Amino acid sequence: MERFAVSDGNFGIRKERVIMSFLLLVAVLVLVFSSIKVLKEYERGVHFRLGRLSAARGPGMVIVVPVLDSLVRVDLRTITLDVPSQDIISRDNVTIKVNAVVYVRAIDPIKAVMEVENYLMATSKLAQTTLRSVVGQSDLDALLSSRDAINQRIQAILDTHTLPWGVKVSHVEVKQVDLPPDMQRSMAKQAEAERERRAKVISAEGELEASFKLAEAAKNMDREPMSLQLRYLQTIREIASERATTTIVPFPIELFKAFLPREKP
Repeated sequence: MERFAVSDGNFGIRKERVIMSFLLLVAVLVLVFSSIKVLKEYERGVHFRLGRLSAARGPGMVIVVPVLDSLVRVDLRTITLDVPSQDIISRDNVTIKVNAVVYVRAIDPIKAVMEVENYLMATSKLAQTTLRSVVGQSDLDALLSSRDAINQRIQAILDTHTLPWGVKVSHVEVKQVDLPPDMQRSMAKQAEAERERRAKVISAEGELEASFKLAEAAKNMDREPMSLQLRYLQTIREIASERATTTIVPFPIELFKAFLPREKP
């Protein structure tokens, strides 16, 4: 009986050792896999050791010692930021709503992490205030007709402030400008009046050109009397082709000259 008890005790001790070894192996594997970080081609990792900046790592596999090291990922691709619609009063006292889109890209991952807490949020807030400032200094006509100049001005201001953060603003585009209903009606009336003015000008220019052509045709007919007869016959043919019960044919007085008495010299 004592021999069986001793063997059971040894088996229990071996079992506990196997379990402890297995748990230790699992812990080591978890520790090893957690220390391996894989950065993609468009990512960089800002490496910190004991809270101090080490370097920018990546792309590829990066070894990070647990507890001692930390890694902050930074995306180097161009990111689109939507600027919410802003209520703005233009320089000519028109209340409008304007929204925009901003394209930003981190060009220095260390500055993007060290110089600002969240460079995307900071750029978005800066874009909102810059949009209100630039549009507020512009007239409504300039905003509608010279939008490219306003986009470039906003981009230049944003670029000046974000470059110290390691962030490049590649493009800014004002998407939509919402006008008040009464302003929309006024602009529609103005556009309609402008179209009518252009139509009248084009009609007057056409009449002027037609008068020159008619005067030239009259001179040619005066030099060649037979051309007037041909025109007369062509007009009769056009009238005869129409479906009418009554046709009035003008008869030129020149045809009666042969039957009239000639004046004596």
